[in-house]
Order: sequence, then C-alpha cells, then structure tokens
Amino acid sequence: MTPLLWSGEGLAGAVRAEPQSPLRMGTTASERGPAPIVLDGRTLFRIWPSGDLSAEQRSAAVNQRLEEAASGETAAAIEVSTQNNLPVLLLNGRTLLTVTERDVPEGLEAMEQAKAWRQRLEEALARAGVERSPGHLRRVLPRVLAVLAVAAVLHWGLRAVWHRRFPQAWALQPEEPLERHSRSVRFLQRAALVLLQAGVWMAALVWIGDQFPLSRRLGGAAAAGASRWLAVPLLPLGARSYSLVDVVILVALLLLLVQGVGLLLRLLRSRVLRYTGMSLGGQEAVAFLLRYGLLFFGALVLLQLWGLDLTSLALFASVLGVGVGLGLQTISKNLLSGLVIIFERPIQVGDFVEIGDLQGTVQKLGLRSTVVESLDGVAIIVPNSEFLDSRVVNWSHGSPVSRLQVPVGVAYGSDTTEVRKALIAACDGQPSVLREPAPKVFFSGFGDSALEFTLLVWIREPMRQYQIKSDLNFRIEALLRERGISVPFPQRDLHLSGEGLELRLSEELENRLMPRKQDSAPT
Repeated sequence: MTPLLWSGEGLAGAVRAEPQSPLRMGTTASERGPAPIVLDGRTLFRIWPSGDLSAEQRSAAVNQRLEEAASGETAAAIEVSTQNNLPVLLLNGRTLLTVTERDVPEGLEAMEQAKAWRQRLEEALARAGVERSPGHLRRVLPRVLAVLAVAAVLHWGLRAVWHRRFPQAWALQPEEPLERHSRSVRFLQRAALVLLQAGVWMAALVWIGDQFPLSRRLGGAAAAGASRWLAVPLLPLGARSYSLVDVVILVALLLLLVQGVGLLLRLLRSRVLRYTGMSLGGQEAVAFLLRYGLLFFGALVLLQLWGLDLTSLALFASVLGVGVGLGLQTISKNLLSGLVIIFERPIQVGDFVEIGDLQGTVQKLGLRSTVVESLDGVAIIVPNSEFLDSRVVNWSHGSPVSRLQVPVGVAYGSDTTEVRKALIAACDGQPSVLREPAPKVFFSGFGDSALEFTLLVWIREPMRQYQIKSDLNFRIEALLRERGISVPFPQRDLHLSGEGLELRLSEELENRLMPRKQDSAPT
C-alpha cells in the first residue's frame, strides 16, 4: 500500500472526515483525475490520487498548509528528502507532499519532479509574501489607474471609429425604410461594437484582478463553482444525463447549422440556380427543399454527435404527432398545403395573383404561409390553406400574357369608324401593350346615354394593369377630343303636364320669401 502523503493527526483526521462528492460516488480514488495545487488563486501544478486518498483530498491538505505558510510572519522553507524510497517535500521541516509514481510524467525521474515542484513552491511563496505586503498596493495602484485609462480611451476610440465607419448603423431615423437584410447588418454592426467594448473592459478587469491575491482567490472560487454548477446533470435522456454546458453547446451548434445553411443557399441562388435557366418559382422550390432537407439531416447528425440516442425520442415523437393531429389542426393543414403548393406549383414566386379582394405579387413561399406584396407595396402573409380552399386567380400561371378590357362610351351621333380608329391609335406608342395579339375594338351595345365600345389589349405585366389602363384612358380622351368626339354623361329629361299643377313650399321657406315679395310690390 502506498504510504501516506503527509503527516499530522489534525490534517489526517480532517482529510478522512471529508465527505465524498455525490457526483463521484461509485468510483475509486484511482479512477479520478488530478487536482490542482493552488496558492493565492494561481495553479502551481496538479497531483493524482494515491491509494485510498483522492486527488482532491491530497490537494486540500497541501493547499491549506501553503495558505498557512504564506500568511505566517516567518519565512517558509521548502526541502526535499526521501522516505520509503520516495521523494518527499518538506515545509518548515514537516511533510507536505510525497511524490508518487503517478505524479511523475513519463520520461522524468521522481526526484527531478520533486525538485521542479520545490522551485515552483518557493517562487509562489516568495511572490505571495511580496503581494501581501503593504507596499504592494502602492506599487500596483498607478498601473491599475493606467490600465483603466487605456480601457476608457479604447472604449471611446472604438465608438468613434465605428460611428465614422458605419454611420447608417447609428441613425435614429433612417431616411429610407430598411429591408430585413439591412436591419440584420445594422444590428450586427452595433452588436460587434458592444462586444469589442465589453472585451476591452473584461480584459482590463481580469488584469486588475490578477494583481491581488484576494481577487484571484475569489475569482478562482467563482470559476470553480460555476464550472461545477454547469457540469451538474440537468437533462436526463435515455441512459445519459446532459448538463447545462451540453445544452448550450447543442444550441450553439444548431444556430451555426442554420446560419451555415442560409449562407449555402444564398451562394447557391447567386452562383448556381440563376444560371440554370430555371424560372424564379423553380429556383425557390429547389432552395426550399434544400433548406429544410439540410436542416433536418444536419440536426440528426448533430444530435448523434452530441451523444443523444434518437430512439429515446420515439415516445416524444408519437405524442407530438397526436398533438399535431388534434390540437394543431390549422397549423398542420397549412403545413400540408405548403407542401402541395411547393410540389404542384399552382403559384410560384413572382406570380401576380388575386385571392378574394387581395391582388399582389408572390414574394416568398413558406412551409406555413406565403408572403404576397399588394399593389400598395404592403407585405401580406396569407396562410397556405387559403390558396387551396378558395378560388385563386393567377394572372401569371403558364404565361404572363393576359387580356385587358377598357370600356369607352361616346355620344350618340358620333362616327363609329372614327371612334374605332381613335381607340386603335391610342395603343400606338404604348410599350406595355403587345403588338401580337393585336388590339381589337368591339361595339358592345347601345347604352342609355352613350354608344358603348370595348378596347381589348394584351399585356405581359399583369401587376401593372391599373397603370396601363390609366395611360390608355389618358390617350383615348386626348384623341377623341382631337376628332371632336364627345364623351357623354348621364342625362334625364323631366316633362311636367297638367293645368292644375300646384307647387307647395314649406312654411319656413314661405316666411323667408315673404319679405322679398313685399319689397318688390309696387307702391
């Protein structure tokens, strides 16, 4: 059996009375990792378990002895001796630490390791004596103030450089509405400045904290406590439990996966799909399938690498399926409708559609909803199920060429041949009106106040139909005026008959008219 590593009944009793950590139950001392030897927050070296003593028990006793020696008024002396053929470090003549075979790295002798540790301990004790002296604060204070001043200069310098380099990111009210991509870039620019400034102050505080023993001890204890807390099993799945650190790592990997897939799709759209000759809707369908396919398989790979047994999620998936079928009927209906739209392609990105009282251009096809930009430039989110449950007019389906009707009425007695020529001439010089098929004029009928004609033209831009119709009306009115052809307005003739027609006025109106009658009577 390996001999004890230190002497003293008080220390040995304290070590033997130390309870085992609940996280380490069921493991022997030889199965645990090394523990650090620390003085004033600085790690000097690490030691391994020995016999029935864990590394934590060994290091706790050594750290306590070193703290007592550093706090004492007399200088501490470190010596190296041999006991039971093993080198032993002595502190003021008392056994501090025995160097075992496990403490010695491969290719090094135990005595060489003991001498190296002796030198580190002497340097650490000497440095601790200097840093605990009253004059240490007077020596360090000017440097602390200088570091704070440098941090403040860097803080404001970074702010000035960022404001000059990215002025749009700091405008309170941008001159033009920002697109989604521009808003993201603006947020990243401002976040980058905040992170850089925080990094400057963090580095300054870390350096200042490293100058004082108390702050180093507190920082080391806080870091060790946070490390233990983050490593506590939090989420049991299957035969394994996962800590908060594992969950944070998984979330970070999933976010990187989403960003990577987004970057890959942007490169695919700009470098590959745009040169394939595919329609805009076809490119969007390919990008849609790749996006969700890569996200699905990438998430599966990450979960497998993370160590999650996906078979343990079978029950969760079945419960989720029941919930989707019962409680999320509307969402599942829209999801299935989105898949039908993607594969059947009744509408595509860039199509001009009319659904109900909404007219607009399809901007984006999503799995649950579709974004339609109205003629007023407003983005409207339409659930996918509405495109399958209701009647949808797709002006761009198959071919964007569509016919536009322009009704015109002229006065009775007008030369119909001249009217026809004027309407045909109105189409000349209009770049939006197609020459094939040629414009046509139909004599629609005889109205109450006008002769009714209909001008039929074909256009290739259905989303501009109102603008095209307005341009034609301006042109038609000018040509009809040049030819002396009038456009009538509704008129009604009122015929009164009968000799005993009596006009009755209200009493109030008669009272107002009475003074005027008296004034106009002859005197």
